Amino acid sequence: MSELLFHYERVNPNSWAYLSSLLTIALFFKFNRIFCMRNLDLLLVVLLAPGLICIEQALRGQADSSVERIGYLWLLAVNGMLLVRMLYDASMVRRPLLEPNMTGGGLSFLGISLMAFLAANVMTGKPDPSDLIAVQRAEHLSQREASEVEHNTLSTHGPGFTLLLMLPHVSTRALVADEAPVDGDRAEAAAFDDTQRNVLTAQLMAIFCQVMIILGMLMIAKDHFGNLQLGLAAATLYLLLPYTALWTGNVTHALPAALLVWTAYFYRRPAIAGSLLGLACGAIYYPFALLPLWTAFYWRRGVGRFTTGVLLTLGVLVATLIFTSTDAAMFFDRLKQMFGLRLPAMDELSGVWAFWNGWYRVPILLGFIGLSFSFALWPAQKNLATLLSGTAALMLGVQFWHAHSGGLALAWYLPLLLLTVFRPNLEDHVAGTVVAPSRWETPAAA
Repeated sequence: MSELLFHYERVNPNSWAYLSSLLTIALFFKFNRIFCMRNLDLLLVVLLAPGLICIEQALRGQADSSVERIGYLWLLAVNGMLLVRMLYDASMVRRPLLEPNMTGGGLSFLGISLMAFLAANVMTGKPDPSDLIAVQRAEHLSQREASEVEHNTLSTHGPGFTLLLMLPHVSTRALVADEAPVDGDRAEAAAFDDTQRNVLTAQLMAIFCQVMIILGMLMIAKDHFGNLQLGLAAATLYLLLPYTALWTGNVTHALPAALLVWTAYFYRRPAIAGSLLGLACGAIYYPFALLPLWTAFYWRRGVGRFTTGVLLTLGVLVATLIFTSTDAAMFFDRLKQMFGLRLPAMDELSGVWAFWNGWYRVPILLGFIGLSFSFALWPAQKNLATLLSGTAALMLGVQFWHAHSGGLALAWYLPLLLLTVFRPNLEDHVAGTVVAPSRWETPAAA
């Protein structure tokens, strides 16, 4: 960032946690209604910061494993309270309009400034190793190669990442070609070129995903809430959070989040929503848990189009595995990876599960599956508010048994959770009202 702004120094994560928490309270806390639900939501979101700071310091080697364990425990405790809050949201009827303490123009300026600084931090920083692995898999798929990268990403990356990363990976070739060393052997120049392209691809994809998350939040507020300022508030709060500042460049977190936000935006178009949700399932299989909720929402109208969109997208993803696999064994390995067809991992876990016995994940996973299927029946009448809070609740539930970050993939639920916090009353946004009948349906049949 110092290359762009004279003598700029990146804000210390601890300092940013304090500053962003104070800004959050100043901008969104309702001081004239101390005991309203909005204030409780803000306090819970602010309470994520201490756990994140403990984990970040441990990952940078500035704290020992005991601090990291405390951070994960703190994070899971706050996630648990947020999960209860999202489940309770379905029973909330009264939603008074509580606008932020800053005008829309001020929020827009603050949000654009934050996005610019975060993008600059991504371009001048180093991507997460998992994101570089995802980019490498894109190249292996295009060349029909199998490698250790394939075997080491069974539970964290699926074909969706490789498909979406392939285009920017190819387009970055020309951008780094001139930077490759001209002296030395060709192998050194090729290695430099590949490394630079991998880094640049991950950086550009991370920024693109974050922009799409913000844009999707604004569009949901504008077109579905009927109040753009609520979207500005939710988006600005998302950009203010220490999590966003620390993990802006993590494609593993941001890509599924962007797909889920735009799935919610296109909820009035079942075929598009199904296609995007299917793509999210292919990118990282945890969104499969959302299918009972979304299918039940469209049950009165649009379920056929939604299901068709999901199946067609998954079919396209499976087809890519056929054409990019060298043999049947490689195809079936990638197919299992895409759908998560394996027993729960018990060894070599990370996050909070690096400190606990992996067998404890089994009852949590069974409870999560029960929660997923319960949304098919509860609540009886589902609307847009149910989709937002239910999707956030299920992606929150993933954090408790996710074996590779132990509750750290907050972007999977934060945008939809913040939209739930700021949403108006959406009881009339049901499928029978907002989804147009297809040519094979009649209003009477719906």
